[in-house]
Amino acid sequence: MKLKTLLEQLEILSATADPETEIRGISYDSRKTEEGDLFVAIRGFETDGHRFIPKAVEKHAAVILCETPPEQNVPFVQVRDSRRALALCSSVFYGNPASEMRMIGVTGTSGKTSVSTLLKHVLEEAAGAKVGLIGTTGIWIGQEAIPSEYTTPESLELHRLFRRMVEEHCSHVVMEVSSHALELSRVAGIEFDTAVYMNLTQDHLDFHGTMENYAAAKKKIFSQCRTAWVNADDSWTPFMTEGAACPVQRFGTTPGAELRAERIRLFPNRVCFEAVLGEERAETEVHIPGSFSVSNALAVLAAAHSEGIGLAEGAKALATAHGVKGRLESVPTDGNYHILIDYSHKPDALEKVLRSLREATPGRLICLFGCGGDRDRLKRPLMGKIAAELSDLVILTSDNPRTEDPERIIDEIEPGLTGTATPWIRICDRVEAIRRAIDLAGEGDVILLAGKGHEDYQIVGHTKRHMDEREIVAEYLKEREGQRR
Repeated sequence: MKLKTLLEQLEILSATADPETEIRGISYDSRKTEEGDLFVAIRGFETDGHRFIPKAVEKHAAVILCETPPEQNVPFVQVRDSRRALALCSSVFYGNPASEMRMIGVTGTSGKTSVSTLLKHVLEEAAGAKVGLIGTTGIWIGQEAIPSEYTTPESLELHRLFRRMVEEHCSHVVMEVSSHALELSRVAGIEFDTAVYMNLTQDHLDFHGTMENYAAAKKKIFSQCRTAWVNADDSWTPFMTEGAACPVQRFGTTPGAELRAERIRLFPNRVCFEAVLGEERAETEVHIPGSFSVSNALAVLAAAHSEGIGLAEGAKALATAHGVKGRLESVPTDGNYHILIDYSHKPDALEKVLRSLREATPGRLICLFGCGGDRDRLKRPLMGKIAAELSDLVILTSDNPRTEDPERIIDEIEPGLTGTATPWIRICDRVEAIRRAIDLAGEGDVILLAGKGHEDYQIVGHTKRHMDEREIVAEYLKEREGQRR
């Protein structure tokens, strides 16, 4: 591809490169640069890609795209924002693949994974679509899973992935759009057919600095979509929708929302409600417990409606979904009690999950959790306090201790429980802790295994060790069955 073709959408500050230069590929990592590449120098958080321009030149990069002209004599193109330039050039290089599919972006602090996964299911079931999914739990092309390290990959990988999805006949893409992706221009140039905003609570302030900056990053999605659905029940929604460049509709329980839930019923393993949109009404069932599942389900029905799926059709398809891995995922038990696996590993997430379960638990609510090592230590007593206030029994255990002593991590959680009336148990070995929780469960009880969610490993030191809570539960129940015979 000619360099001039790649640069058509860019504002060029200066250049020495010949516009007729043939570009064979694009790279932003000098270790992966190949002969004939356009090397894009990006300023990162830990290092500056401009430092690696000499390495890219050694690898015979054809042209350097940068924010600061290189010191050595090499063909270059200078731009104001090389991250944005990388996104726009990547889209052109791969033939603008996002424009060949229906693009749906889901953003918000909580609920992105559940909404994206459930929406993929509804599109497949109700519309017969082949759907690409990009999010926290990985990347899917139809039924093929592709591991990923990021909620939203870097723009070069993103457009390469879109091209593959087109080639494999995907008609829709549902993707979680993180605040990092919006702030760092990973999705720059993509026009979403539908954008869905869920909520905003404190998170990622180590990156954004303030809640206002965090919200401003999320808000950017409304400048690059054709239509939007927003959560009427979230306090940040007015800020998000102010000045939106597209039609905006609301979902929620708030009177006046275009799509709303009525007659809500909560159960330990599901939620039921009546969805109302204009004159349409549809009885809706979602096999994920918790009041927030109502909001998530409404978001799914809203986005599906924008894709031409009627309310009744969407609700029917939603009822056939078996939940989302690691998001209040219900696993089989051997009695009249429930075990739920959830990724809630931060104070806000744990509080939200426990409050939702509290409403629907007829017996005791047993919370088993730990805190990750080499991560925010201040949250440890906070999570202990939340668990004590909202549970009937707390089991403190290990969760990805990494290079820290797991017993010391538990020591730092315990002050949050001290002085409360809630009993707690320390069992550092997570397998043993899960087995104890099952032994203690009685009729109507709910056990929440918090923190691991979709993860099937435990990080000890620098090593990932296989540990899947679904397997642990199933194996112990099998063992108990053998003991009863």
